[in-house]
Amino acid sequence: MVRLGGTATISHLEVFQGLETLFRRRGIELDWVLYSDYDVMVEAFVAGEIDLAWNGPLGYVKIRRLLDEPCQVIAMRDVDVGFTTHFIARAGSGIETVEDLKGRRFAFGRRSSEQAGLVPYYLLKQAGLNPRDALGAASFYEERQSATRSDERDVVERVAAGEFDAGAVSQRTMEVMAEDGSLPREQVRIFYSSPGYSHCCFTARQGLEPSLAQEIEAAFLSVTGADEVERAVLKGEACSSFVPGIQDGWELIEAAAVAEGLV
Repeated sequence: MVRLGGTATISHLEVFQGLETLFRRRGIELDWVLYSDYDVMVEAFVAGEIDLAWNGPLGYVKIRRLLDEPCQVIAMRDVDVGFTTHFIARAGSGIETVEDLKGRRFAFGRRSSEQAGLVPYYLLKQAGLNPRDALGAASFYEERQSATRSDERDVVERVAAGEFDAGAVSQRTMEVMAEDGSLPREQVRIFYSSPGYSHCCFTARQGLEPSLAQEIEAAFLSVTGADEVERAVLKGEACSSFVPGIQDGWELIEAAAVAEGLV
């Protein structure tokens, strides 16, 4: 029996139910459990209570630093490889470089968001602009009254409206907004992009039998959207496919987490 862990969200509940069906079709008995937050799941994984963890990037960094033996990234979503954070500016703001942000108003996403909170905060500090004193104003999503449920869409909308001069948003969010027609192309533009980094991943314990690990990887890679269950899993994960896991790409997340005392 393979035990999979994730955080307690509606989307994870629905996805895990689908994965249970898909794995059992391939002869893999799968059980799953949902935890209150990533830190609780990290503790469960490190303690050996689960075999697989559906990790956010910071969760994976924490697991990797806590284990004496390295864990393995067994699969990822296609959108999790080469993830990018953009700094966007309002059209006509005169902002061309990160240095131009001094004294300007900047909008972050959620504090807990690696791509729109942690990483951009760290990148600004690396560029010599401490958001606490170098910017004219710095605001996280939780500090703003917003009717927009998505923190990154909120950033785009407020920069476009001129409430902020610039802000941080992921490439993925901009792609989704472009696809659904909500991206205000004439009002915002990208003036800086982070190096690419790895994002979420399915992490497997190192002691997993190699043949079973290969079967699990094959089960993920077999999801193509060929039937209703597969389509529901891909929709729930907001991706087009799963890809083989890679072991690198989290260096930026780790450096930012160390700098902010999160690990």
